[in-house]
Amino acid sequence: MKKPFKGTVVHALARGATVTGLTVALAVPATAAVAVAPAATPPGLSCDTGKHAIDDYTGFALCRNNGSATQTFWVHLVCGWSPDVDGNHVTLRPGESGQSTAHCAGLGSGIGEIHVRP
Repeated sequence: MKKPFKGTVVHALARGATVTGLTVALAVPATAAVAVAPAATPPGLSCDTGKHAIDDYTGFALCRNNGSATQTFWVHLVCGWSPDVDGNHVTLRPGESGQSTAHCAGLGSGIGEIHVRP
């Protein structure tokens, strides 16, 4: 059986499949890092979380205390390549609302997840 030499169609197809597979494998993690996971809300709080409308590095948690006791919360951002950050601690009496914000360092890949911490 003859081995194909570098100029054959078989070699070109095999090389093309390898490059295509590598491109697809490298593209998947880049798009996966963009998604922001939903926040786990502590009991007694109802919260909305998200990224700032014009800044993908700033995240927030806007919460309302629906319980019968005073609660403290803060936003926690998972920042990809940069260190994770915590926002300001907010204390809410029953029925009150408040917001905690935090900012990931600009050298990283932005916000990967947003959590509300009690």
